Amino acid sequence: MAAVAVLAALGLTLANSASAQGITKDVPARVEMYPIASVTLSDRQFLSGDEGGTPVTVVGELRVAQGSGRLPVVVLMHGSGGVGGNIAAWSRTFNAMGISTFVIDGFSGRGITATSTNQAQLGRLNLIMDIYHGLEVLAKHPRVDPERIVLMGFSRGGQAALYASLERFHKRWNRSGLQFAAYLPFYPDCSTTYRGDTELVARPIRIFHGGPDDYNPVRTCKAFVERLKAAGRDVELTEYPDSPHGFDIGLLGANLLAISPKAQTVRNCRITEGEGGLLMNAETQQPFTYQDACVEFDPHVGGNPATAEAARQAVTDFLRTLFKLS
Repeated sequence: MAAVAVLAALGLTLANSASAQGITKDVPARVEMYPIASVTLSDRQFLSGDEGGTPVTVVGELRVAQGSGRLPVVVLMHGSGGVGGNIAAWSRTFNAMGISTFVIDGFSGRGITATSTNQAQLGRLNLIMDIYHGLEVLAKHPRVDPERIVLMGFSRGGQAALYASLERFHKRWNRSGLQFAAYLPFYPDCSTTYRGDTELVARPIRIFHGGPDDYNPVRTCKAFVERLKAAGRDVELTEYPDSPHGFDIGLLGANLLAISPKAQTVRNCRITEGEGGLLMNAETQQPFTYQDACVEFDPHVGGNPATAEAARQAVTDFLRTLFKLS
């Protein structure tokens, strides 16, 4: 990759694949960093439509794939640990297909490194705000095909990717004028029931989850998918065996299973949206907090190269069809 180093040193970019002789397709033609003017809201503010949050600037990294003209884009939203190696692996996969990527960092601008051991640092829905505001950046970009943008998220970001599809949230908070072509949540938490959560934008949702996941159990997503299918929504859930939470880190060759010390999990909580957007513990009928007895600790995380590759193949096949790629 010496040619890439030379290009970087000279400040040059790859205009198209023809100018990238000897450089593999997973290397982007250009990398651009964008400030995203967002806002930090509590879940109650988000759900009630209250705009009185705290303005914040988060960051988006656009990796423009090799090629010319307007290109499809996958927006990538990280989980509780921040932007990790799995996102880098997915970016390379998509760039190699001629798909640009837009990675949103919802933590650094807020002074957060991770929320794993203290999820109360940031509202459960706040990353959706960052995603919608990120669309405003993409809407103005001359190399982005506005009809071919997909949202993909992981864990907390997978939760955001799933619920960003709600028509109610889309109408209230998405002011970009754009709509995602599809939603790809990986191992999201589906334990919360929101008002009108079966009323979705008319776009496909493909959920990828691990059977033994004890961080965000797949059973809650199965129940939600059943409700969505009963409402006639285009949704599918793919469950992989022997796949812990974060199994797609296997794309980097990681084959492991470990406890995430002191990480909080709501695997045994049932959360519902109450009056005025207040999240309630369905068992106690009291406002939900991360001090509730249902909140547990030390879930497992890990990687499985085999099922990570199966998921990669499923996602790339889906995108080739959706984006009409050769």
